[in-house]
Amino acid sequence: MAVGKKVKYSIDDRIYYIVTNLILSLVLIVVLYPLVYVLSSSFSSTHAILNGRVYLWPVELSFDGYKLVFSYKFIGTGYINSIIYTTSATALSVFFTMVAAYPFARKNLPFKNFFMFLFTFTMFFGGGMIPNFLLMRQLHLLNTRLVLIIPGLISVYNMIVARTFISSSIPGELLEAAQIDGCSNTRYFFQIVLPLSKAVMAVLVLYYGVENWNSYFPALLYLNDRALYPLQLFLRQILVANTISVNDFSDPQMIEAMQGMAELLKYALIVIGSLPVIVLYPFIQKYFAKGVMIGSIKG
Repeated sequence: MAVGKKVKYSIDDRIYYIVTNLILSLVLIVVLYPLVYVLSSSFSSTHAILNGRVYLWPVELSFDGYKLVFSYKFIGTGYINSIIYTTSATALSVFFTMVAAYPFARKNLPFKNFFMFLFTFTMFFGGGMIPNFLLMRQLHLLNTRLVLIIPGLISVYNMIVARTFISSSIPGELLEAAQIDGCSNTRYFFQIVLPLSKAVMAVLVLYYGVENWNSYFPALLYLNDRALYPLQLFLRQILVANTISVNDFSDPQMIEAMQGMAELLKYALIVIGSLPVIVLYPFIQKYFAKGVMIGSIKG
């Protein structure tokens, strides 16, 4: 095909592209509008929210929701703790997931099916909440930072995705060539496998990062010290503390004000809790499609 030459589409092709673009545009609107609505509502006044006047843009611009949230003295502590938990847990999870996935990607692993069965078994059966709590207590992990990092260190599903990516993207001949040159298995893993697995590792960072950032239930079970609470637990406390019952008030204006503030808090908390994930995604988006498709379909 000559450079600069226009491609002529048939009528059927044009109809197909028009219909496809319309469908994708509708899907984009359906996905994007709730995000825009939440963001606009968080910057609107309580009266505008209660009266249903917020549709696309902020109405009666107000920062009351954010002022109330950030006036809570533990918000800074929660942010720091969540960053510590998310970064450390995600880094360790990605590393150990790759360490577990690499042997399963090797064809000569002894008792490979047996060990894979042990890993897969944990996806369907678990001890439950109370046995897990007792286990954490026996391990002396209660009310420590490690209790939010170690128990969920590896996801078997993510390990299977990484295993499939390695086995389908890195040829076995590469290992044979490296061994001929005197390369050990450890060196091969760190200097060849990991650099060639950036795509699937980026996907794992997103999966583990979002899961760790949004997690609050383990902290609710295992932590008593407020200095160790993650951000999500503090946000939950703020929201619960501002949840009111209309039966507790007789003044209609007071009821409306408290309901409006509770609604405003919901939107402000959603934005504050989701912002780090939204900021992170564009940096690894280029690897996401490749890593997911190769790691989940092939093999």
